[in-house]
Amino acid sequence: MGLEIQILTLGDLQTNCYLVIDNHSQECVVIDPADDASFISDQILSQNLRLTKIIATHGHFDHNMGGAELQLNFDVPYFLHQDDQFLIKDIANSASYWLNRKIELKPPVVSNDLKDGEIVKIGEIELKVLHTPGHTPGGCVLINEVEKLVFTGDTLFANQVQGRTDLSYSSQDQMDLSLKKIFKKLAGYRGLPGHGEEFVI
Repeated sequence: MGLEIQILTLGDLQTNCYLVIDNHSQECVVIDPADDASFISDQILSQNLRLTKIIATHGHFDHNMGGAELQLNFDVPYFLHQDDQFLIKDIANSASYWLNRKIELKPPVVSNDLKDGEIVKIGEIELKVLHTPGHTPGGCVLINEVEKLVFTGDTLFANQVQGRTDLSYSSQDQMDLSLKKIFKKLAGYRGLPGHGEEFVI
């Protein structure tokens, strides 16, 4: 099989960072570069992988803390939905607030806006973007139709638990619509969430 997925659970909030690899070309992407860019970089280099892009499912700090350093190490484009740009820009303040300590952190440079329906390629592997606002305005899930799997970020977790919508910019109404789309289109798919264990939708 050409597609390989490695899960790295990192940082204070035990965030799942995914290495998605095309074994035929050794090309890979990082989905949600969580807090340990050195460790992620070591994993890529030790396996002789070729990182071509970084993708964030949404703009929350715990999913992007390793982003700027990783981008510096490999000089690759950073993909995020434009509606979450405001979160990335405030990453240091947000991390300091939620982790209750001073965090010095540069935001990654977002060079590519993820768009609903867009196909992102890793070698011959395709990930289709589905915009799923609710938890954040620019939240997205990434779907591989061949292997019937989806990276759900913080939109959906094991036991069909939804992401939180009690933040000022969150929306339960949007979340309801996003989940409706997910359950309709992706029933039976393997779900790979931003935190916790994988599950079946």
